[in-house]
Formats: sequence, C-alpha cells, structure tokens
Amino acid sequence: MEENNEGLKSEKHSKKENKKNNAEVLKLIEEKNSLNDKLLRVSAEMQNMKKRYEDEISRIYKYDGESFIKKSLVILDNFERAISMDDDNLEDEVSKFLNGFKLIYNDFKKILDDSGVKEIDALNKLFDPNMMEAVLTENDNTKENGVVTCVMQKGYLYNDKVLRPAMVKVNERVSE
Repeated sequence: MEENNEGLKSEKHSKKENKKNNAEVLKLIEEKNSLNDKLLRVSAEMQNMKKRYEDEISRIYKYDGESFIKKSLVILDNFERAISMDDDNLEDEVSKFLNGFKLIYNDFKKILDDSGVKEIDALNKLFDPNMMEAVLTENDNTKENGVVTCVMQKGYLYNDKVLRPAMVKVNERVSE
C-alpha cells in the first residue's frame, strides 16, 4: 500500500508539474504572440516613417530653390517695366540700351522656364481665386462677368505650386 501511496503521490506531483509546465508554455506562447504583434507594429511604423521621409525629401527636391526664385521675380518685373518703356525708334541710345535689357530678360526668363517656373495665364480668363488676387474691379457690360480684364502684376507657378498669385482687375457687371 505504501507503494500505491507513493505512486499516487508521484502521479499527483507529475500532474501538478504538467499543469505548471502547461501554464508556463501557454504564458510563453502568449508572450511570444505579444512580441510578434509588437514587432509587426514597429515594422509597419518604420515603413510608414520611411515613406514619409522619402515623400518629404522628394517634396524638398521638387521645390528646391523656391525662395530664391520668389526673390528673383522682382528682377523679372523690373526688366519688364524697363522693356515696356521702349518705343519704335531703334536709332536712339535708350532703344539700344533696352535691346540689351531684352536679351538679358529673355535669357533670365528661359532659365526660369527650364527650372519649372511658368507664368499664370490670367488675361481674359475667368477669375480663379487659387491663382489670382483681385485688386480692382470694373463694370464693363461688353465683357463676361468674372473675367480678368487687366493683369496688374504677373503671377507664377513653380512645379504646379502657386509661387505668386497674379494681381488682376476683374469685370463685375452691375445688373440694371
């Protein structure tokens, strides 16, 4: 009987050990699953961060030089003002001087075009508040309502982004 008691004790001890081992195995499996889940989340977050970083770098490269180009538009405006003073008399000194301005202006404009800078086409177009700024209105019943009648200052796009909105005069018909 003692042997039986010993066997029962050993069997009970073995069952306790098995339950304890099973509980430890289940706990380790849960811990492993939890760590795998965390690893997947961290991996996904890293991929998202990498994509955001690449997008930001791409945006920086796309609009690299924006500040310099914006400041350069003042020079372009001044060239246009100087060139507009020219008359049809090509023999006087001012015309010869302005001819040199025209050459510089054309070269400068070509450099800006090659860099992705495009003039906003506004004259005789419907007013677009995304690309234009209305500074004046006029009442001309011969023209369509909301049409740009005069460009006061040219606007420019840089790689499809508004660098400077066009300052325009817009027709605003008054109903009679």
